Amino acid sequence: MDRVFTKDEWGSALMGLKDSYRVYVPVKEGDFHVYRPLEKGTDPDFTFQNTRLSPKSLIQPQSEGMFEFSLEEKGDKANVVRERPREFQAQAIVGIRPCDAHAFQLVKVNFDTPEFRDPWWLKRFESTTFVGLGCNEPCSTCFCSSTGTGPFSQSGLDVIVYDMGEVFLLRSLTEKGEAIVQKIKGGQAPDPALIDDAERLAASAVEKISSTMHTDRLREKEVNDLFEAPFWEEVAFACINCGTCTYLCPTCWCFDIQDEVYRQEGDRIRNWDSCMFPLFTYHASGHNPRSKKVQRVRQRFMHKLKYYVDKYEDGVACVGCGRCVQFCPVNIDIRRVCEHMNNYG
Repeated sequence: MDRVFTKDEWGSALMGLKDSYRVYVPVKEGDFHVYRPLEKGTDPDFTFQNTRLSPKSLIQPQSEGMFEFSLEEKGDKANVVRERPREFQAQAIVGIRPCDAHAFQLVKVNFDTPEFRDPWWLKRFESTTFVGLGCNEPCSTCFCSSTGTGPFSQSGLDVIVYDMGEVFLLRSLTEKGEAIVQKIKGGQAPDPALIDDAERLAASAVEKISSTMHTDRLREKEVNDLFEAPFWEEVAFACINCGTCTYLCPTCWCFDIQDEVYRQEGDRIRNWDSCMFPLFTYHASGHNPRSKKVQRVRQRFMHKLKYYVDKYEDGVACVGCGRCVQFCPVNIDIRRVCEHMNNYG
């Protein structure tokens, strides 16, 4: 189903979804955009290029209570462990960029495997409708067309939205997309000429991407050769192990599990973690197999650009959003690292 909305009626049309969905939209806060629940008084801004943080926290919260437990030895609370209550309400992320939607397809391999299925991640993912907004003007650091996606890629999306200047054109792509478009009140059927214009817009956006990352030779490289390559010291030299790259990255999924106890009550919580942190691989024995900075930096790039490639045979674990390039405080650039790896040997 295709529908056209003027920009004046778009905001009220989205408010009409609140009876059926928890709706998240991009909102400008300070110098950056973030996804926030659509409430009365919320001012969505669909003129953004991209948010600083990806919306991965809407599926994998940065901190999530897993269980609550008691250390009482007597009484009705003795040794009680309960799963923390949680809701899996239908939700819609409206305005998600195609690169971020594609990222969930890459991350899914960690949470839905033949052996193990993470019920909380999957229930949130399955209850989410992804309404993507194509990128008319990609950022200078975007290289999504090099990583299997693109400014108007439909991978992982239920609806694709084209910003046609005066109007938004919505095109449903899946059954979930069809359902949400039917629930959006108002709008009208598009003129065939508008659809043609939208296709030309999508093609022109791809041509505006000037940044590339070559990955064509990564599969043929021997793991040990790349692991022992001499360029890792140079790559890691400036790194301060801040973890910014992993927290901003839409395809980083690592988490840690911790127990927080106060008196006789406790919570088991899982939190985002980063392979950049020295404690990430710290053993209870005191041994740390990646105690050196260079080992941690190598692990990050080897995982995204080699281990993932070899294991899943589905390209790199990167969607080319460019966040790590933009916000790394010491200007480490994944594109340059990939060039080292792709051309080595």
